[in-house]
Amino acid sequence: MSRRVLILAHTGRQKAMQSALRAIGLLRAAGLTPVMLPHDAAVMHEAIHNGVLLTHEAGVEAIDTRSSLHDVELGMVLGGDGSVLRAAEMVRESNLPLMAVNLGHVGFLAEAEQADLELAVSAIVNKDYLVEERMTIDVKVLVGKHLVAHTWALNEASVEKSNRERMLEVVIGVDNRPISSFGCDGVVMATPTGSTAYAFSGGGPIVWPEVQAMLMVPLSAHALFARPLVVAPESVISVDVLQRSNENGVLWCDGRRTVDLPFGARIEATRSAHPVKLARLALTPFSERLVRKFDLPTEGWRGSISASDRAAIDARERARRDQDSWHRSLADSQGIRIVEPHHAAPRPDMVPPRTTPIPIVTKADEKEIVEVSKPPAEDE
Repeated sequence: MSRRVLILAHTGRQKAMQSALRAIGLLRAAGLTPVMLPHDAAVMHEAIHNGVLLTHEAGVEAIDTRSSLHDVELGMVLGGDGSVLRAAEMVRESNLPLMAVNLGHVGFLAEAEQADLELAVSAIVNKDYLVEERMTIDVKVLVGKHLVAHTWALNEASVEKSNRERMLEVVIGVDNRPISSFGCDGVVMATPTGSTAYAFSGGGPIVWPEVQAMLMVPLSAHALFARPLVVAPESVISVDVLQRSNENGVLWCDGRRTVDLPFGARIEATRSAHPVKLARLALTPFSERLVRKFDLPTEGWRGSISASDRAAIDARERARRDQDSWHRSLADSQGIRIVEPHHAAPRPDMVPPRTTPIPIVTKADEKEIVEVSKPPAEDE
């Protein structure tokens, strides 16, 4: 049976659909069978029929995700992070790994850029990729003891106000213990994957994907203590929408699934038992990905160090090591050395600054001051 690869493309962008056609051609040339979801296949056929897409390729097979994903090897996503979130929603129950080719802006979840499409297809053909799991969160909406809604998120679940003119009054909690109450625009409950998305925009910390944790980031909170929180993955983080605010909120999960929150709703987030699998071409360090995606400067503002300056620095370091070599014998264990401070000799022309002596107050002086400052007796 031929190996099948699911193509998931942003059907609203011509560039994404054209890249999907190119990927389909490369996969077919390598002997693999590309397939698409029924809606995506229909949009592509219509675009080809109307002349929006120019191709000599035959139509692509359409499959139903509910019944036909068990024999699909991998999902190839062509688009931005939004397309990856959509794809994760489509294939979550099937445990299918996803490889994303970025056609958007930042593309933190993408593994390759558009120029690397052939490289990505080649890796799929040769099975030259690694699969990593990304933590997701399970999200419940409760009113009293009644479960109103149950969903999940790969990036974040955000509790937001539904009325621009009002603040949302909430109580945030961890492990069924309240932490703080305040008015705000909302609260983001995020995964490490989502720490570079909405939570990052709200002032939250960037958490490496390998760290198993959950984040809570208040948005524009009217409070002194409204700092982002990072908690253990076994914890339960919650947001209670207070009834006294007379303002019901709205829950958004990954910007795709939404629930209107009634008065007094409680939103709980826990670690989900179903992670999302991402296929990687190489185990690129997250720090390198962070620098590349955000275009962070890695040189000093004075510019890079010249070769002559680097040689002078190395010479000073060698001289210092030679000077301190005798301290190595005093160390208790190998590899540890004692470093003495390097004090320069005082300059001969240095004149100490003039100072005014400060009188010292003794105990006797304090007693005299107290006696003088005593109020007079009433009979005097």
